Amino acid sequence: MKHCLSILLLLLASPAAAQARIGLGAPLTGPDAAFGAELRNGVEQAVLDINAKGGILGQHLVLNIGDDGSDPKKGVAVARNFVAQKMRFVVGHFNSTVTLPASQIYSDHGVLDITPASVNPQVTERGLDLVFRTCGSDDQQASVAAKYLAAQGAKKIAILHDRTTYGKDLADKTRKALLDLGIKDVLYDGVDKDQKDYSAIVARIRASGADFLYWGGDAADAGLIVRQMRAQGMHTVLFGTDGIASDDFAAAGGDAVEGTLLTLPPDPRRRQEAAQAVQRFEARGIDPETYTLYAYAAVEVIEGAAEAAGSLDPAAMAKVIHSGAPFKTVLGTLSYDSKGDRIEPDYVVFVWKKGVDGKMGYERFGE
Repeated sequence: MKHCLSILLLLLASPAAAQARIGLGAPLTGPDAAFGAELRNGVEQAVLDINAKGGILGQHLVLNIGDDGSDPKKGVAVARNFVAQKMRFVVGHFNSTVTLPASQIYSDHGVLDITPASVNPQVTERGLDLVFRTCGSDDQQASVAAKYLAAQGAKKIAILHDRTTYGKDLADKTRKALLDLGIKDVLYDGVDKDQKDYSAIVARIRASGADFLYWGGDAADAGLIVRQMRAQGMHTVLFGTDGIASDDFAAAGGDAVEGTLLTLPPDPRRRQEAAQAVQRFEARGIDPETYTLYAYAAVEVIEGAAEAAGSLDPAAMAKVIHSGAPFKTVLGTLSYDSKGDRIEPDYVVFVWKKGVDGKMGYERFGE
């Protein structure tokens, strides 16, 4: 399938046509490879679809892919390579820790960058005119989580993170949002990623009497933590972020993940605007889950900005995006503020449940 897709991409961007180069920076190996595959699927399909229509302003997109392995140093190397290859646009990266240094390089060299997944507020708060995202930000996600917990009457909340920029920032933002609502946590700490035994911190959570554990971090670690909580007879509800919206969470946690809450945008696969694109993904045997359509939408924003600007110049396109102009995408109509953030927040609360087929999955809370 990958070989056939590569041939098709080449055919749709043949040497006879004018070409514009677009890069994808994503973790195709390492702990977040599943998410990197989603970004790759989304961008590849968008490039196929746009080139099938004749490209952007008559120029076919040529896609180059760089594997950052979720490593900031590798991400910087990918960014420098894209600059050397004269990329005009980049979709990426996945991890905020990678996007932050990579996007600085893109900005310094006049490359327009749109991340489908990096939620750290600093991505768009550094005054970089060429940096945008199709996802929400930590600020929005933390606010939704804190308001939900307050509405549930939660009084004893433990907060834990995995010491990554992504995880700690979300934990800190949520902690502040809870304090603003008059709720002080009973425990706050960080743990190292990729451990096998979390019994020590689980014992501390148990001793705190926490009814909820807010987790800032990725899926596999969260799965082990909730499994080990249940093994100690605890009923503390884990409340995670979009980082646990992965089968890796269920694989690590097993049946213990049932009842876990998380903040996540509504499933874009259900949007009317995404219906035709979803059909094209499914025809290729791809389920466009989680970040796939966010990556697809990033390419749509690039397309819309170029057409509105009448130019493939990144600076002219960025000016259009910052203007608040609407862009029709598979995520619905997106518009942007002066920082490069989406004006429309879209986080809601989901819950992990076992389906009738016995498989764990997550659905919008209350459905």
